[in-house]
This record gives sequence, structure tokens and C-alpha cells, in this order.
Amino acid sequence: MLIANSTVFMPSILTFIGIPGLEPVQCWIGIPFCAMYIIALIGNTLLLIIIKAERSLHEPMYIFLAMLGATDIALSTSIVPKMLGIFWFHLPEIYFDACLFQMWLIHTFQGIESGVLLAMALDRYIAICHPLRHSTIFNSQVITHIGIGMTLRPAILVIPCLLLIKCRLKIYRSKLISHTYCEHMAVVKLATEDVYINKFYGLFGAFIVGGFDFISITLSYIQIFITVSHLPQKKARLKAFNTCIPHICVFFQFYLLAFFSFFTHRSGSHIPSSIHITLSILYLLLPPFLNPFVYGVKTKQIRDQVVKIFYSKDKG
Repeated sequence: MLIANSTVFMPSILTFIGIPGLEPVQCWIGIPFCAMYIIALIGNTLLLIIIKAERSLHEPMYIFLAMLGATDIALSTSIVPKMLGIFWFHLPEIYFDACLFQMWLIHTFQGIESGVLLAMALDRYIAICHPLRHSTIFNSQVITHIGIGMTLRPAILVIPCLLLIKCRLKIYRSKLISHTYCEHMAVVKLATEDVYINKFYGLFGAFIVGGFDFISITLSYIQIFITVSHLPQKKARLKAFNTCIPHICVFFQFYLLAFFSFFTHRSGSHIPSSIHITLSILYLLLPPFLNPFVYGVKTKQIRDQVVKIFYSKDKG
């Protein structure tokens, strides 16, 4: 049985409700989420193995793709095991500090994913709009600095969110989190005190990472489309568009779900909690699940390596 609502002073343990209204069928809901997680692990691990093993793929675009695959594995792993523990094994409780740590992991990996998508968009922009400068701009040292920067940016920005919760919010109206993981606003809403600063900093952090990246990626692709449309040969235009299609697909699937989850937490009271929380799970789980398929199908070099791996196994 879940703990009844009661005002508490800094609870040591919080309890996940899961998906409100769907508690009786959560054991069945966990099956597709588990399948997506396993496929995401296999697909992204395969991407990492292929990119590492094949020297022709040691280029900026594929290095960023490897970063995306590693981030997808980490992001999905930060939510799915605990979620399945709630759904299947009736383990809804989590220590307050462990909840904050999970929150840091989730929002950090979200920010890293956004940063990788920005890096991939800039790589395509330079490759198409300034091809002669591409190898000079995206050298190994620059790629290393980009990797460090896009990791440190969200990792540092998320820390004040945790400190504001830990230091400012002392009285909570409930120990029950209406979610399957420790999302920032889901925890902040439990407090009885004024949470304006927490909400403001959450908006600030979201804009610094997601908002900035979204605008930059959009502008990059607008410039790419303008440049490509002026190419004299139709074959060259099609080739340039084809290299961008996987990135655009991943870009839309990530940000559309991200914006939905973000704004419904703040102004979506008319949206049923079950729908909001289910889509919030998909927001974190769908990109890791789909990305290997998107890049595997649309990127010839990766597709050829996958065929080679399985063909050699069948032959053996």
C-alpha cells in the first residue's frame, strides 16, 4: 500500500505512484517499455562497436553519433530499471538523496543529448556550407573540447536545481511522486513553500541548454537548405539533403516531445496525468530506441557494416 498524503519535514524516502490511474495495468505497460530499452541498448551498443571498429567512420559526424549512442544508453538506463522495479516488483520507494542524484543524471544526459544534436547540426552546416574548412574546423582537438563542453554545461547547470531543492524546500505536503522517475518539477510540486525561484531557475536552465540549442540547430538547417537549394546539380542537392535527413528526424522527435513534457508541467493541468507521464517516459526512451534505426537505415556506411557483420556470421 502507498503511504497516505501528509505534511512532512524533508522526507528521507519518497514513493513513486507510477502512472496515476493505470496502476492495475502497469505490469503490462512495463513490457513494451522494457522491450524498447533492450532494443535501445543493443542498437546503440552495435553503433558504438561499428564506429570504433571501422576506421573509415572515424570522422566528426560518426564520432558525434557515437557520443549520441553512449548518451542514449546512459539516459535510458537512468530511468528504466527503477521504472520496471515500480511496475513489476512493487519497489516504489527511493531515498530522497538518491532521487536528487537520479534527477541530476536524467537532466544532465538530456542536456548532453541536446548538445550532441547541436554539434551534429554544426558539423553538417560546415560540411555543406563551408566544405573546404571542415577538416580544419573539426579537428580532433576541437571535437574533444566540444565533447567536454557539452558534458560540463548541463552537468554544472543542473546542480543549482538540486541545491535549491535541498536547501530551500523543507516542508512537503506529500511523499508521493506522481511519476516513474525524479523529474525536477514533479519533486518541486510536492513542497508547500514558495517554489518561484525553483521554477525560475528550471526555466532558465532549460532555455540555456534546450532553447539555445533548438534555435541554433534551426538556424543551421535553414542555412543548409538555402545553400543546398543553390547547388547547380540535382544529384548534389539530393546527396546533401540525404545526409541531413537522419539528423532532422532525430532533431524533431527529441524536441517535440521535450517541449510537450516541459510545458505541460507548467500549464498543462487540463491534460490527464496518465497521458502526460506516459509521454514523459517516451520522451526519454523513444530517442534511444529510434536513433539506431534512423541512422542505420539512412546512413550507408553504417548500414553496410551491419550487413557485413550479420552476413559474415551467417556465412560462418
